[in-house]
Amino acid sequence: MRRILPVFLAATLAGCAAPVVTPASAPITPASLPAVAAATAGAIPDTLRFTGRTLDGAAFDATAMAGKPTILWFWAPWCATCASEAQSISDIAKEYQGRLSILGIAGLGDNKAMHAFVSDLNVGNVPHLDDQAGAIWKRFKIKQQSTYVFLDRTGKVVRTGYLDDLQLTAEVKSLVA
Repeated sequence: MRRILPVFLAATLAGCAAPVVTPASAPITPASLPAVAAATAGAIPDTLRFTGRTLDGAAFDATAMAGKPTILWFWAPWCATCASEAQSISDIAKEYQGRLSILGIAGLGDNKAMHAFVSDLNVGNVPHLDDQAGAIWKRFKIKQQSTYVFLDRTGKVVRTGYLDDLQLTAEVKSLVA
């Protein structure tokens, strides 16, 4: 009986999942599955429903960060405080890779200066948006650099403001825990 039960269970369970067959011309994507598409659409918080352009001009959709704690870092290329935070941002991005999203949102400067900031301060391991027009800064009511916006896994803003390195590290640990 003990030998038959595992075989019986395996055979029974194998038959529970019928294969999904789709025509070769129709690739399977989340959007092509109505239940998944509806669930995914509902899972995107309003705080992450924005787009922008990276410093290199590529399109960026913030909805890709949904489901993870997120830090939005608003900085300016001429800001000494922002420059002093760059190493911490880079280190946190490495330490929490895969568990935390970080997005730099540069404003109050030109694209050339933004590129120089990222390159000179070795913070290229984090994606950065060029928000010279200030659209994303306005969306989050950012009045000055350097400002952090912390979003929990559900996209809820849990903290906004300036933090020193120790406060930043403590906030990240709390956010990811």
